Amino acid sequence: MKSTISKSTFIFACLLLLSSCAALQQTTAPAPEPAVQEAPVSLLPQFEPVPSTILDNGRMWTFEYAPVDYFAETYDFDPDEAWFEHARMSAVRIPGCSGSFVSNQGLIMTNHHCVRNQITQIGLEGENTLDDGFYADSLSHERKIDNYYVDQLVDIRDVTDLILDEVDAAPLEMQSTARQEAISRVQAELSNEVAHYGDRQVQVVSLFNGGRYSAYIFRRFNDVRMVMAPELQIGYYGGDTDNFTYPRYNLDMSFLRVYVDDEPYEPEFYFPFAEYGVEDKDGVFMIGNPGRTTRLNTVAQLAHTGTFDLPFRTSLFTRIIEGLETFFEYDSTTPEAQQLRNTIFGLKNSQKLFGGQILAHNDEYLMGRRVDNEQNFIETLNESPELSDTYIPIIDRIAEIQEEKAALASYSYLTLGLTPNSFASAALLQRAYFYTMLERIENDEANKAALMNQIQNIRDKNPFLEKQLINTHLNYLADALGSEHPYLQEITKGRSFEAVSDHLIANSAFATASQTLEILEEPDSASIDPAVSYFRTFGNPLFENSERSRELIQEEGELQTRLGRGWFAVYGTSIPPDATFSPRIQDGVVAGYEYNGTYAPAYTTFYGLYDRHHSHVDEPEWALPKRWSTPSTTLDLATPVNFVSTNDIIGGNSGSPVVNIHLEVVGLAFDGNVESMGSSTFILDDRTARAVSVDVRGMLESLRHVYKANRIVEELENSRN
Repeated sequence: MKSTISKSTFIFACLLLLSSCAALQQTTAPAPEPAVQEAPVSLLPQFEPVPSTILDNGRMWTFEYAPVDYFAETYDFDPDEAWFEHARMSAVRIPGCSGSFVSNQGLIMTNHHCVRNQITQIGLEGENTLDDGFYADSLSHERKIDNYYVDQLVDIRDVTDLILDEVDAAPLEMQSTARQEAISRVQAELSNEVAHYGDRQVQVVSLFNGGRYSAYIFRRFNDVRMVMAPELQIGYYGGDTDNFTYPRYNLDMSFLRVYVDDEPYEPEFYFPFAEYGVEDKDGVFMIGNPGRTTRLNTVAQLAHTGTFDLPFRTSLFTRIIEGLETFFEYDSTTPEAQQLRNTIFGLKNSQKLFGGQILAHNDEYLMGRRVDNEQNFIETLNESPELSDTYIPIIDRIAEIQEEKAALASYSYLTLGLTPNSFASAALLQRAYFYTMLERIENDEANKAALMNQIQNIRDKNPFLEKQLINTHLNYLADALGSEHPYLQEITKGRSFEAVSDHLIANSAFATASQTLEILEEPDSASIDPAVSYFRTFGNPLFENSERSRELIQEEGELQTRLGRGWFAVYGTSIPPDATFSPRIQDGVVAGYEYNGTYAPAYTTFYGLYDRHHSHVDEPEWALPKRWSTPSTTLDLATPVNFVSTNDIIGGNSGSPVVNIHLEVVGLAFDGNVESMGSSTFILDDRTARAVSVDVRGMLESLRHVYKANRIVEELENSRN
């Protein structure tokens, strides 16, 4: 482990040395040795370098900077411009996930977990489409999904110069504002240019953290209908226990259809289903919309994330899950509770992910590679005085900011989740917290009016849920501060958390929206409200340090944007930019891996699914839906159901098609394995990290022999031609 010496300590040591020199000029007696000053203890861990490669930054390639030569050399085929256009136009983006056209009749494939809410939405009275599944046996029975859309990337414009010319022309302190104004202007101008189509959406995307800018023009389809979804139990087989694991046996698939003018859309480009699937070591390509990575973050930023940000967020998510599960158990029959079930699934995903990320961000091998990667970057910058003078100070200042943020950490995270109408916190606490902020504003009527409007628009929650969410925040405070902390003791006054929650609900005027409207007219009463007192307990540091933390984060974001230009200056497009939930193509190979003293095979089969079922008797997560409990005599149990590959994957890639070099679907990505979930945000580590996909052979076999969905099977097979 390395220690660091701050600039102020170095200056102080120099002053001590100068004092000793002066003493030597005044006397011949030996001067006393200066006291040795210990370097200040960093609040962040330090790591020794470990050799890295350029691909540590990942393989999430953009289409505008397509790695033609790299693909040709690595996979021995010739991916020309037409190949990349076909890949781009066949893939789509849906809310929060990815998908793809898989037939010439507008059929779209995505994950079951990506459309759980929509599967619930299309159910009619008396139906439980989430648990029982859904299949439309004709076009007329395909059900419209309300307020839903599919985006297809139809054009890409390089708008880098349009943005950066305005940024560079602005004074340094105004560049952040100039950047946002330039992005808004370019986006508006392009939106006007394509407005005559009537179905275009324009998004200006920052790449390389601001080193380049692209305008993505999407065609948006608003008539989307549900075609087929399996039962939740088979689409999420193994439940939370098996989540982020492999070997896996999961049919995480669903099918939608796009309509235009009330007729099935006939896309020019789509991915036909492959007839034979894939074999071990085959090259495969995932086309999707990876959500967010931090591979261009500095080592100091990653160290702060692993030491402070992730632990606090993990604690909050754990406590929220406890509260929501208590509410679900209290009454699981209400529509609100059913909707929360999907929220709980998502939170448990994040809880596991954050836990893995904490381990990875403190792993000496992985972080050592990032140290080496950053040192290589710095060495290259130092070869050019211009680059060095521009970017080295930025790296140094970002490191200083991480130490400052670390010193403020406990305060800056205490109000995490308290945003208006967030599911993560009680409405009572949201209103009281924002009212406490309102009291601190002076001479800013516009800001006060905005806060007042936010308070008035916070909606009431179910009373039992409200109590659980107050308990959630109290438990979170205990995690963050320690159960014996004076702040927490002042809040509880020796009472249980349950008693504190009951007291607040019974005595605070912020407990309901109607009471809130009344007390907002009585500032004297509001200022002594028990919920306001709850936040006043933390005193001025809660707000002052939180505000300072926000200032540091804002400065850090601007510095990181400037540093992105340094990354691009050094590496150009030889590395991909960080993920931005925008279309990417990610290459890899089908490959098993060593784990737990044995070997995980490249693919699993239906035999394993039934072994899982019969080996976990009376355990709900491995129970099978009725139609699966006794296998059909025609179902070939040797059929592959899931496979793993070395494709770079992150959240947002769910629902991505996995295709071969002929752009035929061989799989449907739905997860990463446990070995990938921690490190994938900040480094590509494909020793054992894998993407997990539903195998095309398993999808077709189940559609044909379990769901009797012959209409879909025929459509998919006919589309091969």
